[in-house]
Amino acid sequence: MIVPVIAARGACRGAARLGSRVAALLLVGALGACAAPWQRFTAGEDASRVTAALGSPKESYPLPDGGHRWLWPTRPFGETTTAADVDAAGRLVSIRQVLTNESFAQVVVGQWTREDVQRHFGLPEETAYYPLMRRAVWSYRYMDADVWYMLYHFYFDDAGIVRSTQKTPDPLHDPDRHFGNF
Repeated sequence: MIVPVIAARGACRGAARLGSRVAALLLVGALGACAAPWQRFTAGEDASRVTAALGSPKESYPLPDGGHRWLWPTRPFGETTTAADVDAAGRLVSIRQVLTNESFAQVVVGQWTREDVQRHFGLPEETAYYPLMRRAVWSYRYMDADVWYMLYHFYFDDAGIVRSTQKTPDPLHDPDRHFGNF
C-alpha cells in the first residue's frame, strides 16, 4: 500500500506544478489586461485596430508627411494622453503616452509654437493670460515619474512662440489645500 501513497504524492506534486503554471499564465493574462493603451500595439499594424480598441480619437492633427496624430486625452482630471502617429497609408507609426518629462523636454523654447504644442500634446487642461508678462499659459496635468501629480506649463508670447516652461505640483492633489473649506 505504500506504492499508491507515493504515486499519489507524485500526482499532487505534478498537480501543484501544473497549478503554479496555470497561476503564472493567469497572472500574465491579468497583467496584459492592465497594460496601458499605448502598450497594446506595435508599429506597422493597421491603425483601424487602434480605433477599434480605443474608439475614435478625441483630437486629430495633420502631420507634415501626410499622416495624422490621433490623441486620446483623459482630461480634465486625468494625467495621460495617448498619441498615435498614423502614416498616409493608415499604418501605425508609433503610439505612446505623451504627457511625460521626456516628451516635454522635446519642446524647443523660442522655436515651438502654440500649434506645435497642440499637435504634440493636444488641447491644454487650462489656459490663462498674464497681461503684465504678456504671456499666455497652457497647462497640462501629468504624473512625474509615475509618482508625483504635476502641472506642466507652456508660456507663449503674443506671437504664439514658446518663451518658457515650468512644472509645478498639481494643487488638485495637494492634501494641505482646502478648496472652499476655510
